[in-house]
Amino acid sequence: MIERVNPPLSKDRNTEARTIIGIIGGTIAQNADGATPGESPSTPFGDASASMQTIAIGQANVLYLARHGPGHSIAPHDINYRANLWAFHEASVSAIVAMYAVGAIADILAVGDIVIPDQIIDYTWGRNGSFGEILGLNHFDFSEPFSPLVRHQLLLSGEKSSRTVHTTGTYGCTQGPRLETSAEIERLRKDGCDLVGMTAMPEAALARELSIPFGSICLVVNAAAGRGDGPIQKRTIQSAIAQGSPNLLDIVGRTVPGLKNSLG
Repeated sequence: MIERVNPPLSKDRNTEARTIIGIIGGTIAQNADGATPGESPSTPFGDASASMQTIAIGQANVLYLARHGPGHSIAPHDINYRANLWAFHEASVSAIVAMYAVGAIADILAVGDIVIPDQIIDYTWGRNGSFGEILGLNHFDFSEPFSPLVRHQLLLSGEKSSRTVHTTGTYGCTQGPRLETSAEIERLRKDGCDLVGMTAMPEAALARELSIPFGSICLVVNAAAGRGDGPIQKRTIQSAIAQGSPNLLDIVGRTVPGLKNSLG
């Protein structure tokens, strides 16, 4: 049974003895150097997707969680987002950077490009998207879904890299696990979406509810349905991830020290 905590969350994350940056990813960082297995977190909302690991990205150590679990075994709609975010809260992280593999809707995006989105449109349904059972009802502001502080550090790091980095973009979050139809992508395009993925929500909203600064960085791994030449092939997505992951991780590795300096 979930027990309500009263009063709600009031932790000052900037007064922690050490600044911990959390990273959420899928397959992109699973082979990062220096992986140190930790305990599989159990929370009031159930178990997190996987054990939390201390890994090295660039010259920085971070606390990493694979949202899809070991072997990428958990579908987007089955992820226990609340447990994952609560585990980061219990670990007293000062900020979170989430990494996503996405499809390109906007014409200016190409496979291999990196996008630091600034907006989300949520098309998911049935996902548990609030800690209200414990923290109480909270109609928090979500006008700007990504933390300006985290975005600023990601943008600075992107400028210092030699990669193609798009500094804005609207992420359309769909239910999955299937890919979208061409008509659905056309609807997303008309709604103003530049890229499409399946996991940014309720991840970003849950971080906001816990007052954890949260930003995201996306790797374009395919053209969305109806926006490329023929059907989307799994092998081409896997190839794009293999080729583009080092570029994305380079930017994340540059970002973490700046975040620690800003928050420490």
